[in-house]
Amino acid sequence: MPTFKYKARDKFSKAATGSIAAENKYAAATKLQEMGYVPISIEEARQLAGQKILEGFSRVSPEELSSFTRQLYSLQKAGLPLLSSLEAIAAQQANNYFKVTIEEIARDIRGGLSFSDSLKSHSRIFNTVYVSMVRAAETGGNIAAILERLGQLIDREIYTRSQIKAATQYPMLTFGVLCAAFLIVIIFVIPRFTALYAQFNTALPIPTRILIALNIAITKFWYLFILVVAGAAVTFIRFINSKIGRPVWDNFKLNVPVVGPLLLMLAMSRFARITAILMKSGVPILETLGLVADTSGNVIINRAITHIKESVTQGKGMSEPMKVGGLFPPAVIQMVAAGEQTGRMDELLLSVADYYDTESGYVVKNLTTYIEPILIFVLGGMVLVMALAIFLPMWNIIQVFKQA
Repeated sequence: MPTFKYKARDKFSKAATGSIAAENKYAAATKLQEMGYVPISIEEARQLAGQKILEGFSRVSPEELSSFTRQLYSLQKAGLPLLSSLEAIAAQQANNYFKVTIEEIARDIRGGLSFSDSLKSHSRIFNTVYVSMVRAAETGGNIAAILERLGQLIDREIYTRSQIKAATQYPMLTFGVLCAAFLIVIIFVIPRFTALYAQFNTALPIPTRILIALNIAITKFWYLFILVVAGAAVTFIRFINSKIGRPVWDNFKLNVPVVGPLLLMLAMSRFARITAILMKSGVPILETLGLVADTSGNVIINRAITHIKESVTQGKGMSEPMKVGGLFPPAVIQMVAAGEQTGRMDELLLSVADYYDTESGYVVKNLTTYIEPILIFVLGGMVLVMALAIFLPMWNIIQVFKQA
């Protein structure tokens, strides 16, 4: 939402200046009049190009967002006004970008904008689920309880990410070291052996010729090598972000051994937990399903949830389209069906989320064990190629000496 700088006078003809968030100049003038000011001039506050570039690189980590939510929850629970709470949090915020954002939110609220609408204008930090829950809190008057649930939701996602990062750190480091060692052999070792083999009139085996070709490609045509790799990466990224490629890529991820089932577990946990929290917070079921679909991060899951939303719009339940879709496991379908009959949908969905969190935790803990055979296979293949490339020509040279 644009920000406008204004000059105005209050009812005592005292000059006042500041900024206000509004859709346009007319809306800004209307807000000022509602606040008891007579507008003199209203101009849109424009950002410099450099500021926009810097803002593109600025970010707020999930940990910082969790800390903000927790602090705001504590201050609201203590009974402090919202504006005072935001000003206090901004004053001790270490991230300058986040600090400026919180100050802008406080300025928007002071200018007459609601808390949820001011958050919505900063979608890079506060996603649609966050904004919708705050809007529901404004309607129900239970901002502290909603902030507590938001904090729990963010902390759960942080914990899951940290588990996956810890489990994949060793395999990724090992794979990186292997690739670096392979490049060192190709760039520095292979040329020495090539010079040695060139002194003898003997045919080089295929593994040696492959490594020599790679050496030439990397050392003499490195710019073409970089262009090919960069072009392949750009083509792949564009493909997986296209309307045709995104479903193919998302479906592939869900069917990859080990990783696919884990992604599905995490998706089911996220679906159940966010749906339960939104329903418990008073967000309408149709809006809840729309938000969960938009934040799923997977086109296949998005389509399945959208199909459920269409069924609910037609007056049908959620469990039947889940069965038809074939994506949701029987445990989720049974819990949803039981929730529809008993009216305890949010409680049962939270139980489903806890179950999948536990199951995904077991898979993540054993992820390194699952990846180790793949690493061993890749390591063995790379060592085999290098050994054959180096030692097969030596064997041929020895045979030449014996014949001589």
